[in-house]
Amino acid sequence: MKHLILLTLALVSLASAADKPAHLFILTGQSNMAGMDPKLGFEPEAKIVFPDADVAYIKVAVGGMPIRYWVNEWNDIATKHGVNVAKAREKDRSKGTIFHPRILEQFAAMLKEHPNAKSVTFCWMQGENDSKTGLHTPYADALKQLIANLRRDLKRPDLNVVIGRISDHERINPPAWKVVREAQVEVAKGDAHGAWVDCDDLNDKEVKGVMTNDLHYTKPGYEFLGRRFVRQAKALIEGQKPAENGRPQ
Repeated sequence: MKHLILLTLALVSLASAADKPAHLFILTGQSNMAGMDPKLGFEPEAKIVFPDADVAYIKVAVGGMPIRYWVNEWNDIATKHGVNVAKAREKDRSKGTIFHPRILEQFAAMLKEHPNAKSVTFCWMQGENDSKTGLHTPYADALKQLIANLRRDLKRPDLNVVIGRISDHERINPPAWKVVREAQVEVAKGDAHGAWVDCDDLNDKEVKGVMTNDLHYTKPGYEFLGRRFVRQAKALIEGQKPAENGRPQ
């Protein structure tokens, strides 16, 4: 009888674990996403705001990468915006769309551990490269295509999207930088499942006694970045309105 009771308790425990909701995250982008250590901001915040759920994530981020490495249709999109695609891709060395397949592969592995995920959120921190290289005009359409491709390929039309707006660094090609910043907020606000994160206060560094808006963020800045991604995602997941100023409390 005692063994039967223990077995029953074990089965109940397993059932509870299986019923526990899971929230999955895709963290991707270039250097400022690569520089964000999820253990220092993202994970602690996730434990706070999702105390009764499992939170899992994948991270695909490499510094200095243009958005075209995520978007297979970039050539056509750029051509429509008058970009000389052949010249733009002279230094690509046939890399092609290298990050989208990586996301799909790693997501499939994560999904095996959490097959009945309650939500999936795409967190994007990229855009500096396209700004600096003058490839800003196709950016908004390329970002929309990236989101559409993920919703299609992950079979998650309800995919949440949280876009980190590139900071106020703006030292190289300021007009292009402005276009990308505006595009990121526009895409986020125009998406029924979208939100954005402000990064203008994450890169303030003192250099030789002078405060400067650096390209990369401070250690506390990266921590805040992770926390803001989680907080904006929580609002979307719970059907609430995300912070309009990109700084959720």
